[in-house]
Amino acid sequence: MLRRSAILSNVLTIDVEEYFHPTEIQAFVDSSEWGSLPSRVERQVQAILDLLEENEAHATFFTLGWLADRQPALMREIINRGHEIGCHSYMHRLVYDLTPKQFREDTRRAVAAIADSCGVAPTVYRAPSYSITRESFWALELLIESGFTHDSSIYPITHDRYGIQGFERHAQMLHTPSGSILEVPIATVKLANGWVSPIGGGGYLRLLPYRYTAAGIRTINEVEKQPACIYFHPWEIDPQQPRLAKGQIARMRTYTGLQGMRRKVERLLSDFHFSTLTAVHPGQVERPVAAVCRAASF
Repeated sequence: MLRRSAILSNVLTIDVEEYFHPTEIQAFVDSSEWGSLPSRVERQVQAILDLLEENEAHATFFTLGWLADRQPALMREIINRGHEIGCHSYMHRLVYDLTPKQFREDTRRAVAAIADSCGVAPTVYRAPSYSITRESFWALELLIESGFTHDSSIYPITHDRYGIQGFERHAQMLHTPSGSILEVPIATVKLANGWVSPIGGGGYLRLLPYRYTAAGIRTINEVEKQPACIYFHPWEIDPQQPRLAKGQIARMRTYTGLQGMRRKVERLLSDFHFSTLTAVHPGQVERPVAAVCRAASF
């Protein structure tokens, strides 16, 4: 029998990309080399799908259009096993490094690739490396124009590459001149000193003890009465992957904790209930008007 302490259904998201797609690695591997590198994503995603089935959990798979073009059967498998397909861009380029025109073209290319691969046009989006920041908030308008209803690209923390410090920590409707979109930030906890600490998974789940993440989810669920949005990448459960990152910081961020990551994911699935982003957040989230206005001002 599954033992789950969470009183709410949380959001589980998988950023589907190859081991050579992370931003830390793109500094060392040019995109022209991607096609010549051995693929490992199918085996990784199949293992995740099996884990989800064993634990009666569902997830949103934010997928690169580049992968959808090359792995259409895998995209169909995700859909056929009851999960949600989202968009993770086409080429995994940081949003704030693109012009609005380039972002629109990349997004529409990704949507077309995903729709062609599995017959479902994604309406939920996550930017590579959470790169919708203060400088690229304009991207939300373009997402709305492209048919997206939900976004999960803003991390309300301080980080050297992403994050919007002071952003609302829980799901909220953002209003733009192009319309509205539901923003679902990655999970954080607010500490006694007022500092906001990340507990949303990914590298933080790999690098820190499992009890840290579990305690954070319980706080969000049981004290704040909110669902938590958690994420990880398929390559993070694959300790045998080629090591392409160079330099101490890049290698630490990318490869530390790979050996124990699968076990941590298994514990999360056992201890908490997870579903897709739109199942947990199907529509408009009611927030005080002031909170929406503050968010829209970024």
